[in-house]
Amino acid sequence: MFELVKSGGWLMLPILLSSVIAMAIIFERLWTLRPSRITPKNTLSTVWKWIKNNNLSSKKLEQLKEGSPLGEILAAGLSNAGSGREIMKESIEEQAGKVVHDLEKYLNTLGTVAAIAPLLGLLGTVIGMIDVFTVIMLEGTGNAGVLAGGISKALITTAAGLTVAIPALIFHRYFTRRIDELVVSMEQDAIKLVEVMQGDRKDAGYKSNEGRK
Repeated sequence: MFELVKSGGWLMLPILLSSVIAMAIIFERLWTLRPSRITPKNTLSTVWKWIKNNNLSSKKLEQLKEGSPLGEILAAGLSNAGSGREIMKESIEEQAGKVVHDLEKYLNTLGTVAAIAPLLGLLGTVIGMIDVFTVIMLEGTGNAGVLAGGISKALITTAAGLTVAIPALIFHRYFTRRIDELVVSMEQDAIKLVEVMQGDRKDAGYKSNEGRK
């Protein structure tokens, strides 16, 4: 492995660094973006029980806020429920913006790695081919083994760059899709909360989205 890296030249170093960054982000986001952590089941129904039993206190709101990102959004709405529908919705939207920003953390970096890694590989190949043609100019084409070895060395960086970029791109798309699904789920629960708190929905038996995975 070390010989392969060494033969690829100095551009293998930023490619390897990119792979380490991508792997760290992928594992961190897989852990952080779990639906059970972002939108726990029964969060909304628990909130409704507090409201129904007149048990909604500042301590409960703080507990809700610290429990999950969905709880942060619902707590922001509940804190301003007495100020009217528009203020409540604005506070929910403001908090939701912060939550979404946190959910998208590191995704730009992962996308950058997916874009840059193949370019670094291509640059390494171009530099390697320049070296090959320099050898041809100085020694001619008589030694096919030297030329084949030089071309193989030049292509190592491209292969390495693609090896890093492909999974980075796949996981970037995957995380983007997961965040979209989580945001839609949180929006639905927030709308239900606004409807109930502002008297547009009388049904006290509703539940949060329990079909989440």
